Amino acid sequence: MTERRRFLRNTLLALGGAVIAGCDRISNSDTGARVLGTAEDVTRRMQKLFSPSQALAKEYGEADISAVFRPNGSTMPDTDDYRALLESGFRDYRLQIDGLVAQPMQLSIADLRELGTRTQITRHDCVEGWSAIGKWTGTPLSAVIDRVAPTPAARYVVFHCFDEMEEDTPYYESIDLTEARHPQTLLAYALNGKDLPVANGAPLRLRVERQLGYKQAKYIRRLEFVDSFGGIAGGKGGYWEDNGYEWYAGI
Repeated sequence: MTERRRFLRNTLLALGGAVIAGCDRISNSDTGARVLGTAEDVTRRMQKLFSPSQALAKEYGEADISAVFRPNGSTMPDTDDYRALLESGFRDYRLQIDGLVAQPMQLSIADLRELGTRTQITRHDCVEGWSAIGKWTGTPLSAVIDRVAPTPAARYVVFHCFDEMEEDTPYYESIDLTEARHPQTLLAYALNGKDLPVANGAPLRLRVERQLGYKQAKYIRRLEFVDSFGGIAGGKGGYWEDNGYEWYAGI
């Protein structure tokens, strides 16, 4: 890791930790909302300053792969539709893609593979302080974007997931189209040369390598292209963001 990237990572983690640690005390006030928004703006501006939109996250070698890739978040969606797919080995799984696109569609894992594959060995950094290195294989999200052709109004991709964090509260996340088109942003279906384990998000998860772990949505069932987050859950762009985390979690 270069000195510049080390400085950036440590600074952003410190900012993120400060925001998360203090969110319970300040997020319900007008002043608190301004503080949280300012911290996120600083994070995004620093990321743009030190890491241009196409800059790559560090990639590692086979010898660096962690012996165990610890799962983040939920490890088994407790929903009927997910369990039915699991029982059939995800044979009937289809990724729904809709919203502000010219060509809405549904894609199987085989369909995704036909759009192209990429394998990368990268480090997952969790906001809780742990990290792990894994080898991910998947379809570049840019290839899917090219296939569905977002309309000019589309600004974000929202990832709707099978796992529920609370009753009737499915997990969701989002990134903007710039991050979605980054060459290392994958819809991953394999980890360390094998089909993605259930605990790590089978059959399909997001890898957005320049952001923290809570952005890496697992158990993806639908991609929705939108112009804003208004009307989607709490309106902040993600489950954890609705609960006080920053929407932009760059490292």
